[in-house]
Amino acid sequence: MRIAPFVLFLLIPMLVLAQNQFQKSFLDKTQPARENMRIELADSQNNHTFLPISIIKGKNEGPVFTIVAGVHGFEYPPIVAVQELMKEIDVDMLAGTLIIIPIANTGSFYSRTPFRNPQDKVNLNNAFPGKPDGSVTEKIAHFITTNVIPVSDVFLDVHGGDASEDLLPFICYYNNKDYPEQTKKAMELSEVSGFEYVVSYPYTLKASDPAKYTFKQACQDGKIALSIESGKMGNVQEEAVTLIKNGVYSILDTMKMYHKIVAQPNKKLTRLNSQSYIDATVKGIFYSEYKAGDSVKKGAVVGFITDEFGNTISSFEAPVSGVILYKIATPPVNVDDTVMCISYFE
Repeated sequence: MRIAPFVLFLLIPMLVLAQNQFQKSFLDKTQPARENMRIELADSQNNHTFLPISIIKGKNEGPVFTIVAGVHGFEYPPIVAVQELMKEIDVDMLAGTLIIIPIANTGSFYSRTPFRNPQDKVNLNNAFPGKPDGSVTEKIAHFITTNVIPVSDVFLDVHGGDASEDLLPFICYYNNKDYPEQTKKAMELSEVSGFEYVVSYPYTLKASDPAKYTFKQACQDGKIALSIESGKMGNVQEEAVTLIKNGVYSILDTMKMYHKIVAQPNKKLTRLNSQSYIDATVKGIFYSEYKAGDSVKKGAVVGFITDEFGNTISSFEAPVSGVILYKIATPPVNVDDTVMCISYFE
């Protein structure tokens, strides 16, 4: 669809103003300081949204650490954990700067919509690097890509199990061989986070490929990039919130940015570096006796799908032996839905 010139005339100044607002606050030399802002965004389809950002500058100099939550607005434990972190951080104890995006996808959050922003039907975690003249979700991705990621030393994207997902808590990073030092640091920070399961994903993108995922964009751009997954089923579990907060505090302490005594590195550290996905080929009702965290053997029947009359129309065998990272935990499934992810060490 072609965008009328007068519409662009109205929208481009808004984007420039948003960028200037963020950059002015970030570049301000006042320390310590704390500023909260709403970055207003709109598109040619008359969709309006905002991106909340908090910039917290410590009393002393140090790295820039970015935390993003709510890329999927139905993933509540990350959002609640970040709300608590913003209240608890004492600027006089902080060295460096925290950039916190407490709810990246406010359209999804306030409409209680999993995965996609209902305004433009776009999944923010599939939209990076975004578009300056795109839909509102694509503009959120573009703003983060062009303003937030470039000034970040470490970029942490916090997720959880969405409305339908049973999930094993873990921390993960990409094995990006284009940036070996950053990848090594991401691994080291993951292993001090207190999470038992540390997952590395293969990185196969070319420099010209769209990253799609939030923290994969930061990884592609040469940053130390991590992601935490904690929480499940669109509910707030206090233990999931605590895991996220302890993980953040442990990483900040390791980076000498903020000292707070929390959980020690997990002594039962389990490293996983390969994943196998089971996708549905039919639409129907999903059944499985397994849950996230269960170990499975290659060839074991891990679930099946019936039609609306209870007739089995598809079944699934584990393609590998490993541990279930996450799975669909509600009955409805559609073609191409990932019903299970099995991770293992190779």
